[in-house]
Amino acid sequence: MSTTNGSLMVSGIPVDVVRKDIKNLHIGVYPPDGRVRVAAPSRLGDEQVRLAVVQKLSWIKKQQRQFRAAHRQSEREMVTGESHYVWGQRLRLKVIVRPGNSHVEVDGASLLMYLPEEIEIDGRRALLDRWYREELRQALPRVISKWEASLGVSVPQWKIRRMRTKWGSCNRETRSILLNVELAKKHPDCLDHIVLHEMLHLLERNHGRRFSDLLDRFQPNWRSVSDQLNQAPLAPQSWPRNGSETVAAASI
Repeated sequence: MSTTNGSLMVSGIPVDVVRKDIKNLHIGVYPPDGRVRVAAPSRLGDEQVRLAVVQKLSWIKKQQRQFRAAHRQSEREMVTGESHYVWGQRLRLKVIVRPGNSHVEVDGASLLMYLPEEIEIDGRRALLDRWYREELRQALPRVISKWEASLGVSVPQWKIRRMRTKWGSCNRETRSILLNVELAKKHPDCLDHIVLHEMLHLLERNHGRRFSDLLDRFQPNWRSVSDQLNQAPLAPQSWPRNGSETVAAASI
């Protein structure tokens, strides 16, 4: 698939434009400041792209306001007393230095981090990141199996990664999905929604009317779940450095 890149200024808003061999035009708004990116069919000129953006200006500005107003977690110092999110629940971290292997576990409203010695902040973050990945790894098979049965499709492989601009992605050729490790911090309904969203791409490539109709059919409350995901606290900008972002997207 060939691509060409460029930029436009539309009503004072910078717009990154990527032209691809695709059928429909897609507009995305990215946090933390509402960066606008357009994926446009190669056949469309600048004026056609500009017109499409103008038609969506009110929606774009709304998304930008929401992202800028979104609650963002403060920098995590990985010390006793600070809060961390696990499956949508806010837990208090307790660091315990004692002999033995390093590990993390949940105990009621506490997130316990056991360390054999005083480990620096980066080591603590790495330990917690591995724990989040394992939490997601344990949860995914059940969710994927559920939607495989409902949709009549199969996902032979899936991976977990920390992504900068997506909660998930789908590779139709290999029939595999990729999930953002940050989902382990969100309510389980959010994971359910993202897995369904990505698996639906095995039935429908684009985010058009048919895609929305499928979401309505299989998850009637998907809009409220999506709002819940977008409103959940974002990860600190500086940690993880390539942390996830929620993306507002529209197709034309």
